[in-house]
Amino acid sequence: MSPDPSAAPPPAAPLWTRPEESYSDEELARGLMAGDEACLAVVCHRWSALVHTLARRSLGDAREAEDVAQQVFLGVWRGRLGYRPERGTLAGWIVGITRRKVADALGARTRRAELVATAGPALAPAARQQPEAVLDRVLVHHELARLPAPQQRVLRLTFYEDLTQAQIAERTGLPLGTVKSHARRGLLRLRSSLRQEMCA
Repeated sequence: MSPDPSAAPPPAAPLWTRPEESYSDEELARGLMAGDEACLAVVCHRWSALVHTLARRSLGDAREAEDVAQQVFLGVWRGRLGYRPERGTLAGWIVGITRRKVADALGARTRRAELVATAGPALAPAARQQPEAVLDRVLVHHELARLPAPQQRVLRLTFYEDLTQAQIAERTGLPLGTVKSHARRGLLRLRSSLRQEMCA
């Protein structure tokens, strides 16, 4: 029995059923701009090695390169509506994002080094030989000084004197509930400040 020529054609196969190699850059660009997550998966698979290689060569650190690669493809997804095919290829656009993310990572590295260098005179000689090892301590000290005095006092007693909250209450004469409140709020603000500092 011959097929009915008036019958509707079968539905197109979903994007993810096609081999990744079968997609052209133009198809991937259109899919990305349409918000198709399967296209993003193909883009990541196709260009992840290139992105990681570029980041690794610039940064000289595999872990940093992995972080940058993740940021690149997050940037691809978030900025997909900004891609303009007439301005260049999809690969070129991704390389451009990679260069910006690498520059951001190098800038953050420089700021961390400057912060450690600034604190260097206050650090012990052994600590200055391992700047990355003391970075967290330096950042905590820097951000701790920006907290309100009550929160700062409670956290200093916690971090630097290793006191329990009950011992802090006894030392300061504050009610235990107040100590807990200062510690909780101070830690939340400290965590937020440190996250902003490390991502800046």
